[in-house]
Amino acid sequence: MDFTPTEEQAAARDLAARIFGDLSTHERLTAAGTGSDAELWKALCEAGLPAAVEDIGLLGLVLLLEEQGRTTAQVPFAASCVYGLLAVSAHGSAEQRKRLLPAIGDGTVVVTGALPEAAVRVGGSGELSGVVPVVPWLRDATHVLVADDEHGLWLVRTVDARCEPVELTAPWSAGRLTLDGTPGEPLGERERAGERLGGSDADVAGAGQGAYDDVLATARTAFAGLQAGVCAGSVARAVAHTNTREQFGRPLATKQGVQLRAADAYMDTEAIRVTAYEAAWRRDEGLDYATHALTAAWWVSEAGSRVVHAGQHLHGGMGADLDHPVHRHFLWGRQLDAYLGCGSEVLQELGALIVDGEGDA
Repeated sequence: MDFTPTEEQAAARDLAARIFGDLSTHERLTAAGTGSDAELWKALCEAGLPAAVEDIGLLGLVLLLEEQGRTTAQVPFAASCVYGLLAVSAHGSAEQRKRLLPAIGDGTVVVTGALPEAAVRVGGSGELSGVVPVVPWLRDATHVLVADDEHGLWLVRTVDARCEPVELTAPWSAGRLTLDGTPGEPLGERERAGERLGGSDADVAGAGQGAYDDVLATARTAFAGLQAGVCAGSVARAVAHTNTREQFGRPLATKQGVQLRAADAYMDTEAIRVTAYEAAWRRDEGLDYATHALTAAWWVSEAGSRVVHAGQHLHGGMGADLDHPVHRHFLWGRQLDAYLGCGSEVLQELGALIVDGEGDA
C-alpha cells in the first residue's frame, strides 16, 4: 500500500489548507455561531474542491477533511461529498449522475445523510414516512439521503419534507427530519437490479444493502479524516500554549507530565490518520475495506475523545473557557466520537463481520 498523495491530491490539499486557514478564523467562527459559513462554502465551491473529489477519490477527500478539521470550519463539505458526490457517483443511475454530480460539485445542490438510521418506511407508490431525530447539516441541505427498513437508499428533497432545527454538541446545522408520505427518489436502479437477478424481493433488498454498506463505510472513513484534523488542531494548539505559558519561570512544555500527555495525544492522532488513510486507499483501489472502515471508526471514537480531552486539559483554566478556540475542537471531537456509531458499537459490528468472514471461509 502507498498513501503518498498524487500530484492532484497534494494540490487540492494545499488549496484547501489555504482557503480554510484564510477564512475559518476565530472571529468568523464566533460570528457564525451554530450556523454554517456561507461565504466559506462559496469559496470552496468556486475553487472546485467538492467537484475535485470525483477525481481525487476518497483518500483525496480524507486529506481535504483533515484541513477542515484543523480549523473546525463550519461547512457541509464532508456530508455533501460523502452522501452526495461519492454516493451518486458510485451507486446512482446514469441519469442521476448526469443531473446531480455537476450541481453537487458547484455547491448548488447540497446533500446530507440520515445514516445509519433506517427508520423510514416506503409506501406502495414510493412515498416515504418516518422520523429521523437528528440529521447533521440538514439546515444547509437541498437533498437528504435516507435509508428504508431494508437499507435501500432514497434521495429526498428537503423542500418536500418537514425540517426543524436541532442543536448538537458541535455546530453542525442539524435538524429533525419528518417524512409523511414524502416523495423519494431511489438511488440508482434498485428495481432494475432486482429484475436482472430474477426480480425477487430479496434480490432487490440485497442490491440496496450493498449500496448502503458502501456509503456507510465511506462515511466512516471520511469522517475519520475529519477527526484526524480536529485532533491535530487540538494538539497543535496545546503545544503552542504549553510552550509559551510559564509556571514558576519555566514553560509548561518542559514538565514531563505535560510532554507525556501531549505525546500520547499525538500518537492517538496518528492512529486515527493512518487507519483512515488505509481504508480510503483500499476503497480507491477497489479492494474490500469494510473492516478497515470500522477500525478507523473505532479509533475516531476511542482515541478521538482522549485527544480532545487532553488538548483541553493542557490549556488549564483556559480550556474551560467556552469562547476559547480549543473548546471547538473539544466539541467537534466529542460529536465525532459518537457519530455513525460509538466505539463499543463499531467494535461489536467489526467482530461480527470478522466472524462472518471466517465462517464463509
